[in-house]
Order: sequence, then structure tokens, then C-alpha cells
Amino acid sequence: MTAPVTPDSTATVQEEPPLTMFGPDFPFSYDDYVTHPAGLGSIPQEMYGTEVAVIGGGLSGMVSAYELLKLGLKPVVYESGEIGGRMKSVPFDGYPDVVAEMGAMRFPPSSTTLFHYLDRLGLETTPFPNPLAEVTPSTVIDLKGESHYARHLDDLPGEFAEVAGAWQRTLEESSELIPLQKAIRARDAAEVKRIWNDLVTRFDDTTFYGFLATSPHFASFRRRELFGQVGFGTGGWDTDFPNSILEILRVVSTAADDHHRGIVGGSQQLPVGLWSHAPKNTVHWPAGTSVASLNGGYTRPAVTALSRTSDGSVSVTDSSGVTTTFASAIFTAQSWMLLNNIDCDDDLFPIDHWTAIERTHYMGSTKVFVLVDRPFWKDTDPATGRDVMSMTLTDRLSRGTYLLDQGEGKPGLICLSYTWSDDSLKLLPLSPGERRNLMLKSLEEIYPGVDIRSHVISDPVTLSWETERDFMGAFKANLPGHYRYQERLFSHFHQADLEPRHRGIFVAGDDISWTAGWAEGAIQTALNAVWGVMDHLGGESSPDNPGPGDVFAQIAPIRLGDY
Repeated sequence: MTAPVTPDSTATVQEEPPLTMFGPDFPFSYDDYVTHPAGLGSIPQEMYGTEVAVIGGGLSGMVSAYELLKLGLKPVVYESGEIGGRMKSVPFDGYPDVVAEMGAMRFPPSSTTLFHYLDRLGLETTPFPNPLAEVTPSTVIDLKGESHYARHLDDLPGEFAEVAGAWQRTLEESSELIPLQKAIRARDAAEVKRIWNDLVTRFDDTTFYGFLATSPHFASFRRRELFGQVGFGTGGWDTDFPNSILEILRVVSTAADDHHRGIVGGSQQLPVGLWSHAPKNTVHWPAGTSVASLNGGYTRPAVTALSRTSDGSVSVTDSSGVTTTFASAIFTAQSWMLLNNIDCDDDLFPIDHWTAIERTHYMGSTKVFVLVDRPFWKDTDPATGRDVMSMTLTDRLSRGTYLLDQGEGKPGLICLSYTWSDDSLKLLPLSPGERRNLMLKSLEEIYPGVDIRSHVISDPVTLSWETERDFMGAFKANLPGHYRYQERLFSHFHQADLEPRHRGIFVAGDDISWTAGWAEGAIQTALNAVWGVMDHLGGESSPDNPGPGDVFAQIAPIRLGDY
């Protein structure tokens, strides 16, 4: 539910700055870093035009390539499919201006570095209709065969407000949420780290469910069950119950689950735009140069092998059989690909990093979309005075259904189902048509008498990320005890302590970020990797704008003992 997590997290306080995704593990001001007039830094002139491999054309890859270009380097982009990665916007046949967001579809305003790039490309956003959000006309919560209609939280039975209050009190009493959010607002890195490092030490071995079960406010199983099915922000959270509670505390402390916005025209426009946009004030390259123009308008094909040369360079072999050697490389694809889809030298990474890659845990996810002739859900039922259909949370197979109004005179778009983990696995053997029919059956039971099928004008568009060869999952989600693995992968860009044979290749992407599943995390790790390449090639940051590696010693993620 979109209900206040704490008064501090959603209140509009004029004298206080907003919450942003500043940390908490690595409290660095990425938004200030990319907007600083001094730029990200410089490289020696003799390095101008040096080719750097960028493996993966998702958001992290495109941000990496875009910023490398501005430094005077030549990013060479490898992509097995199309530019976008999990920012995948699929148009409907005959309706190219209506897209189904198969991956990222909603973005919190606290993702301030993301919004810098959206603004750079002139992309617009609009409020996303999460359950009980202000922009959502109505919400139906259907549990155990009983439906509740609401426009506001107060319209629901009292136990829902009690659950929201229990979550708020649990966060305040068990995780110092309000002091942590105040430190994030003030960008007080020392205070953020003081609070967060203690939470990491206390909760690294605790599941989300275990955190709830030890709270006196969730002593009731019924309350825990209801919270898992309805949750907060985007809806039910029971699929996250086995994951580390630290993953959840990162989300709530940075308002990542609040006040989401969608990108008008589709999220894929951002990585595609960074590919084709010619930035101003570039070094070395003539005006009008873009990542696309440096690559001849085409990405190189899928990478099949990565190896070291005798001088420490990185050789990249693609599916056409061509091998190219680079002074440095950034790997932004899902890290599991380094284990199976790509033949890798052992010396690419230290053994502890290989272990971390192997232990990374991914969440699965499935979406099912259909196009309808019009946003019929806005019709009023004359018998009840209610909307005939609403944004829907349910314990039935569909779980979450979103109604997406495309504007006056346009068809309506329905995300019939958005599921994660076990709920996604239930759909894997089914064809697109079978998936659609199951979801419509669920919705017809919730809305008897509403002929949804008669409005459908498209074949279903569906995707399960865990079956995609180049993804094998939707996003990373740490399990209890995985903090040490996460710390190794996130910190990999700072390579001063690595042996020379392990340097020069950098991992990036939201799956090695602290906030997996959020575009901001993909961008932050891309900027880390760009700093790493710059440093590796003998460059440096401006004294007026130190980069993440320059301040690493002061704000590095805590390293737990028994490494």
C-alpha cells in the first residue's frame, strides 16, 4: 500500500531537503558528482581515443559508455540483444506508441541521479498508479475470497491501518529509521554510516520474515500474513520474506518505494537515448559525437570469452569469432553470465570475488500485459457508484494488476499480473495465452459481471526474466549472510588493493549495487566503474569534484569480520 512508512519519510517539510538514495552503505552524492561543472575527471592526453570495452547495453552499460565518451575515451559496446537490458519497453502490434514495460516501469523521485539523465534527454515522467497512490482512482484488495474497495487507506477495514501502523512502529523501534532518514536528508555521511554499520552488524543474518516475527507489533501470524499479502508501497512483500532484512531497510530508508513515476513513452528510451545522444563539452571528440557514432551505429555481438593478455590487458571474443584486446573493460551484464555463458579466465577476478558472483541470489519475475479498447475501468457501476474495476492486489494467481491510462482517445493498457519468485515460477510452463486466461479468470472472480475479455484487443505480451538466457533472473536480492559477498562486488571498482593481474576489468550493473532492482543502483555502479577506468588509465578527478574512489577510504561499506 502507498501509506506513510514514517512521518519523516513522506512528509513535505520546506526547511528539510528531500530523501534521496544517498547510501546508506556507501553515502556518496552521485547526483552532485555528475552535475558538477568540473566533470568527472580527466585522462592523460596520450590516452585519448583509447578503446574500452563496455559489455552489456542496459542502463549501466549506456551510462558507462556515455561518460567514457565525455572523458575522451572510445567505448566499444557489446550487446547480445537490443539496447535497454531490463529497461525493456515492448510496443503492441498496430499501436507503436503504447508500450508494455516488461522490466523497470516505476521510479522513485529519490533516484536523483537517474532523473539527471532523464532531464538530460528531455524525457517526461508521470505519477505511477500504485495501490492507494493519490493518482490511483481506486484500489481493490482481495484476500481469501473477500474484496475491499478503497480510494484511501481509511476506506479499508481497520486491520489494514493497524498493519501499516505496526510496520511503522517496528521500523522506528528496531532500525532507527527516523534518525537514519534525517542523516540521509542532511547528507551527513558520518552519521549515516554510524547508524547503518550498526544495522548491518546486527541484521546481516536476519530474514525479512524473521525481523517481523521478532517484533512485538507482529506477534500475530494473521498480521504478518496480511502484511505479506498487502505490504506497503508497491504491494505485497511476502515474496521477499526469505531475503535479508537489510535489502528492505535500504528501500524504506531511501524512500525507494514511495511516490513512483513512470517514463512517458517507455523506460527503454533512456538507455537508447544515451546511445544516440551527443553530449556537450566532450574531450577529444568533435562536436556531435555519440556513443552510436563511435560504434558505427551498431553494437558488437554477444561476448563469448574474456581473457587476460600477458601485459594485463583484457581480450574480448564475440559470437562472430572476433577477438579484440582492450586496455580496460566494464562488464555490466548479469554477473551469472560470467559463470556459464562466457568462457572466462580465472585471473579476471580474485577467488573471493568469484565466490561472491556464484553466491549472488536472483529474484524471478513475470509480467502479463494486454491492450484494451479503452480505459473502461473508469466507468461507474450504477448500482454501487464505484469504478467497475480498480488497481488490484490479491492472493489469487494474478497478485498485482495495474490499470494504465494512456490518455484521451487511446486504448487502455492493463498489466494483468506482476509476480515475483515462487509466484513467477508457477507461470513458467504456460503459454502467453494460458497466462492471460488464468489472470482473466482471477479478475472475473473478483469483478463478477465485468466482461473484461470483450475489451481486449491484443495478444498478451508476457515475459519471465528467469528464462531469459542473458538474464536468468529479474534482479539480485541478498539472502541472510550475503552482505560480505555484496560488499566485495560493489567495492570491486576500487582496485588499489588487488594484485595487478586482477585489475582493469570492472563489474557494474544493478545486480552488484546495494539497491538491486532500482535504476539508480545501476547508474551508481556505472559511475563507480567509469572512475575505475579513469584511474586505471592514469587519469584523475578534479580536486573540486572528487569521485567515489577518491573518498572510498572515508565512506567505504563496512567490512565484516571473518571475511
